Amino acid sequence: MAEDRPTWRAEVFGHQLRQPDQRSCGATVLVVAKLLTDPSYGRFVATPDAFREEVLAMHRRVTSLADVRGRLQLPWPRALGTPPWALAHQLEGSTGVEHGIRFLLEERETAYDDMVAATRHRRPVPLYVGNRWLPRHVVLVLGEVEHALRIYEPARGRLVDVSRAAFLAGTLELTGWDTPWFAVEPDLTKRLPTHRSG
Repeated sequence: MAEDRPTWRAEVFGHQLRQPDQRSCGATVLVVAKLLTDPSYGRFVATPDAFREEVLAMHRRVTSLADVRGRLQLPWPRALGTPPWALAHQLEGSTGVEHGIRFLLEERETAYDDMVAATRHRRPVPLYVGNRWLPRHVVLVLGEVEHALRIYEPARGRLVDVSRAAFLAGTLELTGWDTPWFAVEPDLTKRLPTHRSG
């Protein structure tokens, strides 16, 4: 993990930031990612009730007909969580950095290194995990500590470490989900032409 990464816990994780319902893991990850990258955002989610309301509002926004930049997007049933393209669009709109979706059933070693590299640039990486058949949950990769990914786990509202070996083997043990499916990664070489916070 980069030298500045431990401060993320002090800044944001002093309180238990748990997803408010079974479907909002992706939206919770988006709110926490914004907390990590935009210090001014903290005033909007300073209490547990405000955090809960912002997560639920984020879930409505990212599953609606328009993305954060006002472009049409495929609406998504909220009961099915948050699709990876909606996370990518939201992160692009709030950071001004292009994001892509990486399929992780192969080449996990390179993906691990790329996620760690992104976090060194203060860009947390949403990670979809699940069983061998389907992605079922979203967590947030914050960096690396002693050959392990430090991950924010929204179902429990806490930080957990997953070893490099466990990531490569697909034995994550994150709230019952083992298989890494997708990473929503920033492309640090590409800034989007217009940047609007959202």
